[in-house]
Amino acid sequence: MRVHKLTFAALAVAASLSLTACQNDDDATGQSDPSAASSEVSSGGGSGSGDSPQGAGDESGGEGTGGQGTAAGSGSGSDSGSGSGENDKAGKCRTDELKFKAMDATIDGDTEGTVAVELTNGGGRECAISGYAGVDLKTNSGTLSAKRSGEPVVPGTLKDGETVAFGIHYPINDSGGSGVRVTGLVVTPPDETKSVTLDWPGAATLPITDGTGSPVKVGPIGSAGQGG
Repeated sequence: MRVHKLTFAALAVAASLSLTACQNDDDATGQSDPSAASSEVSSGGGSGSGDSPQGAGDESGGEGTGGQGTAAGSGSGSDSGSGSGENDKAGKCRTDELKFKAMDATIDGDTEGTVAVELTNGGGRECAISGYAGVDLKTNSGTLSAKRSGEPVVPGTLKDGETVAFGIHYPINDSGGSGVRVTGLVVTPPDETKSVTLDWPGAATLPITDGTGSPVKVGPIGSAGQGG
């Protein structure tokens, strides 16, 4: 019986030593995990932050801020940039936002008559406008559409309250005949489908043509000067 008791005691001591060794291994493993996690955060947080935390913060400032939350930071920056881009790019000027004014701009001695049409931005926002407006003259013989002059188009924007103008050029009726009587002016801003009808401020009549083409030409937006 004494031999059996000694054997059991030896087994108990061996088991105790084995359990202590396992606990020591677990403790060592648990101590190594935090260092590995810290290394991952430092790597994701931005280059150089682990080597010199103070230097990285002093040199980059914003870069350090963005590095602390890469996903959130880049998402916020992307949204902010997209929104800013949309705001910076002015939308086109709409017919309902513009005020129109037509006036006689013919200068004595000119071989042709000129009507200037002013467009004033009253939409409360900056808007983009460029190209050729659609121009139709109402006459007692029907509608006469103006042809483009072929002058180059220059992109432009109008702040709220600013004005831009374009010119309409037409032949002067010096034939001595009654000619074609003009009764109105229809203007459609570039890239728009809604038109406005204005009184025609130019000469009352146009010479009768042989019908081979429109004698009336329109210049691009900005071709008759720009004011504010």
